[in-house]
Amino acid sequence: MSDSQSTSSSSDDAEFASMPSTERDATASPAVPEQLRRHWRDVFWLAIFAIHLIGLGFVLAVLGINRFEKADRLKIDKYTYRFVENESELTETYWPFYAVAAGVGSVIGWVWLALLGSKAMKMMKFSVHVLTTYLGVISVLCFWGTQVFWGVAFAIGAALQLLYVISVVDRLPFTMLVLQKAVKMVWNLPEVLRVACAFMVIMLLWMAIWSFGAAGVVASSIGDGGRWWLLAMLSVSLFWTGAVLCNTVHVIVSGMVFLVLIHGGREAASMPPKPLLNSLRYALTTSFGSICYGSLFTAAIRTLRWEIAAHGKGFNHSARDAWELFQSTGVEALVAYDCSGAVLLMGTILGGLITGTCAGVWTWLRTKDRVIMVGFTAMLMGMILVGLAMVVVESAVTSIYICYAEDPSLINRWDAEFFNQMSEALHQRLQHRSARTRVTTQNQFDSQLQISVSM
Repeated sequence: MSDSQSTSSSSDDAEFASMPSTERDATASPAVPEQLRRHWRDVFWLAIFAIHLIGLGFVLAVLGINRFEKADRLKIDKYTYRFVENESELTETYWPFYAVAAGVGSVIGWVWLALLGSKAMKMMKFSVHVLTTYLGVISVLCFWGTQVFWGVAFAIGAALQLLYVISVVDRLPFTMLVLQKAVKMVWNLPEVLRVACAFMVIMLLWMAIWSFGAAGVVASSIGDGGRWWLLAMLSVSLFWTGAVLCNTVHVIVSGMVFLVLIHGGREAASMPPKPLLNSLRYALTTSFGSICYGSLFTAAIRTLRWEIAAHGKGFNHSARDAWELFQSTGVEALVAYDCSGAVLLMGTILGGLITGTCAGVWTWLRTKDRVIMVGFTAMLMGMILVGLAMVVVESAVTSIYICYAEDPSLINRWDAEFFNQMSEALHQRLQHRSARTRVTTQNQFDSQLQISVSM
């Protein structure tokens, strides 16, 4: 999610990153040529996302109002009488639990942003080492509460987390180095931190509506199976919405970081005016359709959204170009070695687990029947809110790799020592890959030779 550069006008900063410097200089002018202007991409998915929000907002309002202060206020239970298995409750019984989740998730996210400059590395290391223990503790609590399925699920999660950390322990020093430089970059751009806070507020407003409907579902008389299906569909919608907001923040923040690296500093004379507003405008207009589309495939978008933001391309086009860029420069080997995304994800999951635990404990003190339902959905809310804080660092990481792949001198100008460390790491990874390829080729040759001799 990075924007591109220009040397004068603020409106041409997106398309210039893909041009040679001479071409960028030739086209820099107050009036941007028509062929360099951004075009709206993936408009269909923008429309789908907007219709989804409007339609779901109506459904959530109906689900919440139907049991607000009075059971079956809108008389819709007659359509679900075949699935009635439990005594119905009221929306306001469970809505406060989600308010706790929103509050805890927001506090964790804002604390993360506040401590980004001084304690970020310690917080990341804490997340890596504590997540396994926390998952194990929750597993024990689930078994104690006779929730065998969830106990087994969290136990498996703890085991997988432990195995993953053991498998990548040799990569963590380089990963922490990259994260440290990303934090340094973001901390020097306080406006991007304010953007993250603003989007957290927007997410909270949507969560107020979403949790109102979710509380209505939990309070309904539909059986556990039906409520879980409804909550699953609502959770998918919330996840998509959260991914769209996270990726939008990623576009905006990466645009700023990309411009700073391109121009050699935020105070450089060549820096276009109002770069943050331009990144915001591109993210919420011409690039928003691609963000909505790509957010449906959040695993892939971690890599592919970089090109979406850098050059204003459509999602499918950017997918091919991003892959070709990293493969042609060899930076793909360095990206594969880096675990920055996994470390940030661990922090996001830990924040979500803490949020879900707080909401679940309060639910257990009030009513023990639907603790898992509330805890699970509250955990998702917490992950999204904390993720909006974490994404600013991920944005800086991706911008650093894009700049290094397109023009390594940009990183050298920004931080020469870090450039040398990245270059050395890339050289080592390419040597390691070459050695593995030679061994594989030799083994294949030996196998074929043995087959020929035996024949």
